[in-house]
Amino acid sequence: MKTILLSVAVLGALGALFGAILAFAAKIFHVEVDPRQEAVRGCLAGANCGGCGYPGCDGYAAAVAKGEAPTNRCVAGGAEAAAKIAEIMGVSADAAEKMVAFVPCSGTTGHAEMRFNYSGPVDCRAAMLFGGKSNKTCTFACIGLGNCTRACQFDAMHIVDGVAKVDRSKCVGCGACADACPKSIIQMIPESQKIMPACGNKDKGAKVMKMCDFGCIGCMKCQRECPADAIVVKDNLAVVDVTKCVQCGHCAEICPRHIINYFG
Repeated sequence: MKTILLSVAVLGALGALFGAILAFAAKIFHVEVDPRQEAVRGCLAGANCGGCGYPGCDGYAAAVAKGEAPTNRCVAGGAEAAAKIAEIMGVSADAAEKMVAFVPCSGTTGHAEMRFNYSGPVDCRAAMLFGGKSNKTCTFACIGLGNCTRACQFDAMHIVDGVAKVDRSKCVGCGACADACPKSIIQMIPESQKIMPACGNKDKGAKVMKMCDFGCIGCMKCQRECPADAIVVKDNLAVVDVTKCVQCGHCAEICPRHIINYFG
C-alpha cells in the first residue's frame, strides 16, 4: 500500500514539475499576436481555399494585419467579409468584382469523338499520361475525370455528360478548379459576364465538325449579327469582348452550333 501511495506521490510531483516547466517555457517563448489578426481571422470564411493567394486563412489574416494584403481578397467571404475587415483595419472597403469559373467546352458524351476508351485511375492527369493531351479527338476538350470537382470545396463543380460544369450560384471564385486542371482550360471570368462561347477549339471548321457536334466552326454569324460589335472570330474561334458586350443574348440565340452560353 505504501508503495502505491509513494508511486502516486512521485507521479504527482513530476506532473507538477513538468507543468511548471511548460508554463515557464510558454511565458518565455510567447509571441505577441496583433489582436487585429485574430479579429480579421474571425471574419473569414474558414475554407482555407487559397483563393486569396495566401497560405490559408491564417496566412491571409496575418498579411492583412501587417498591412501587406488588401482587405477584399477573401473570395469565399465576399463583400460582407471585406467590409468587416476594412472596418477592423480602419480603411475603406474597395469593391472587387466577384469572379467565377467557366469551362469552355461543349464536347459532352456522345457528341465528342473519342480517341480511346480510358479505364485507368479516375484522374485527368493520368489520362493525359496514358494517351496524350486528351481522351477526345479535340485536344482542347475537357477530359472530364473530375480533378476540378475534387479540388472544389464548395460543391460548385460537377461532371455532367463527360464535361465539367460550373454551378455559378455556388462558385466563390477561388480558382482551385483552374489550378487543378492539368490542361489549364478552366477560365476565371467576372460573374457579371453572361455571354461566353463554350468552346476552345481553334482548328478550322471542317476539322471541328468531324470532332464534335457542338464545336465552334468560326462561321462568323455571331460576329456579323452582334449589335454591339462585341464578338470577333479569332483563330477560328468566337471571342467576346467583355468591354463591348451588352449581354443581349442574341448571339446565343443565332449560333448554329449552340455553343454560346447565356447566363441570363
